[in-house]
Amino acid sequence: MSKKFKVLLTSPIHPDCHLALANECEVVVAPDTKPETLKALISDCDGLIVRCQLPQDIFDGARQLKAVVRHGVGLDFIPVDAATKKGIPVANLPGSNTNAVVEYCLAAIFYFRRRLDLIDSQLRSVGWAKARPLADPSAEIATTTLGIVGFGAIGSNLARAATGLQMKTIALTRRPDALPSEVLSTTKTELFSQADVIVICCPLNDETRGLVDQASISMMKPNAILINIARGPVVDTSAIIKALKAGDIAGAAMDVHDQQPLSGKEAVFDCPNLLLTPHIASITASSMRGMSDGSVKTILAILNGDHPTNIVNPEVFH
Repeated sequence: MSKKFKVLLTSPIHPDCHLALANECEVVVAPDTKPETLKALISDCDGLIVRCQLPQDIFDGARQLKAVVRHGVGLDFIPVDAATKKGIPVANLPGSNTNAVVEYCLAAIFYFRRRLDLIDSQLRSVGWAKARPLADPSAEIATTTLGIVGFGAIGSNLARAATGLQMKTIALTRRPDALPSEVLSTTKTELFSQADVIVICCPLNDETRGLVDQASISMMKPNAILINIARGPVVDTSAIIKALKAGDIAGAAMDVHDQQPLSGKEAVFDCPNLLLTPHIASITASSMRGMSDGSVKTILAILNGDHPTNIVNPEVFH
């Protein structure tokens, strides 16, 4: 490289990949992700690797920014339109965390269907005789119906895994013609009323914000569960809480939330049959290394003048 570029990391990346980046560039890790901190640090940076929500005006004071790379897939963390207006290329890493998220969904399904955690706890505290009957109402996932909302990389790979587990799979997607033969296209009403497990994995945009509302949840079966690994605002959290407290649905798993991080005081913490995780569906040791490696390679490519195929706003080069 002809000059020592400066790259800002909103959050730490894999140590080996950090070292690889530091061998080529000056690297700055933000001490926190507050908007004012990020806006102050971005002013003299050439590159930005994103692992948190950026303020909408982050690029206003970016005097020499040449590349923004999402450490992952979801682009809602980045004001892409604002970057495009300033001629700044933005890239993400499609497929980099797909396997990890699919495995999270499967883990959540098994969590609710077998409740080994509860059985283990009861066996230890009250004994064999009282713990053993807790298995009686458990449900096998084979032959049950999985409803997938959003059929991108995650949805399609989840459907493939579900088929292997003998689940019937239905999907709500804007591209029904692209569905494989074993996945049936449905309407929103059909999906929410027929599925035993519903996984929300669509992107957050103006069309999907509030997509899973109280009317949708009211159509769910009493034994159904809902898993949200999309973004918090896609689902009406208050409606989920109401349904769980009333026993209208069997359970829900939320890896994403309306406001992140959670403080511990939100109403979700006082809700039964709700599995809460801190936005970690995509995080495993291997996926983190893969995302970090992809981020570093992509940002170095852009700073070197290349145009990687994973740039989401290639019009900035025209």
